[in-house]
Amino acid sequence: MPRKPNQPSVADLNAAEGGVAAVDRALSLLDVFTVGEPEVGLMELAERTQMYKSTVLRLLASLEHAGLVVRTGDGLYRLGPAVARLHHVYASTFSLADVVMPVLRKLVKQTAESAAYYVPQGDRRVCLFRVDSPQPVRDHQNVGDLLPLDRGAGGRILSAYLGAKGSMYKQIRREQAVVLSGDRAPQLAGIGAPVFGADGRIEAALVCTMPSERMKLEFAPLVKRAAREITSLLGHPYPDAEA
Repeated sequence: MPRKPNQPSVADLNAAEGGVAAVDRALSLLDVFTVGEPEVGLMELAERTQMYKSTVLRLLASLEHAGLVVRTGDGLYRLGPAVARLHHVYASTFSLADVVMPVLRKLVKQTAESAAYYVPQGDRRVCLFRVDSPQPVRDHQNVGDLLPLDRGAGGRILSAYLGAKGSMYKQIRREQAVVLSGDRAPQLAGIGAPVFGADGRIEAALVCTMPSERMKLEFAPLVKRAAREITSLLGHPYPDAEA
C-alpha cells in the first residue's frame, strides 16, 4: 500500500475550505506532473499523493474522461489535450498586472512603504510595476525607470540568481531575501525577495523600499511571503533555498 490506513493524503492535508475532497484529490494528481517528469506511473502517482492505488485509478478514470490525462502505450500517464485548451484560454486572457498589483498593494498596506516589481533588462533592471508609500517621505521611482543590477535590493536579488558570485550573493540564495541600507542611495533602505518562473528560474525581484530610519526587520517576512504568493499565482512552485 502506498500509505498506511488513516494516514491523510497530500490533498487531505491541503484541502480547500468548504471544497469537495474528491476534487482536491484529483487535482493533487495533476500536481505531480512536471516539465522534468511529464509521464508518471500509477505506483508513483499513489506514492506522491499518499493515496491508495485503487483510489488513484478511480480518479484517473474521471480525469481521462475529461481529457485532463491520457494513458500512454506503456501504461504511464501524462497530461491530456484538455489542459492545452485551458492553457490557451488562460494565456489569451492573462494579465501580469492583475497578478502583481494586488500583491503590491497588500504589501504597501501592511508596511506603509513603497513596493515595486523589477525584471532584468540587459545589464540593468526595469521597474515594471510599483505602488507608492502613502507617506510623503519616500523613495521616488516610477514605472519604466531603469536601475543598476549591482546596487540596491532589487539589483542584488536579480544578480544573485543570474549567476553573480561572492559571499553576498551566496547568502541571498541561501536566505532567498536581502535587507540593505545605503546600497543604492544614501539613507535609502530596501528589502528584496525573488519571484521565480518555470523550472526555478528567476523571474523578477519584489522590493519594499523606505528611508533607512523607517526600515524594520519584521518587513522581511512580509516581502518574502509576497514573492512566494506571486510565484504561486504565476503557477510555479517556489524552489528550495540554496544550501
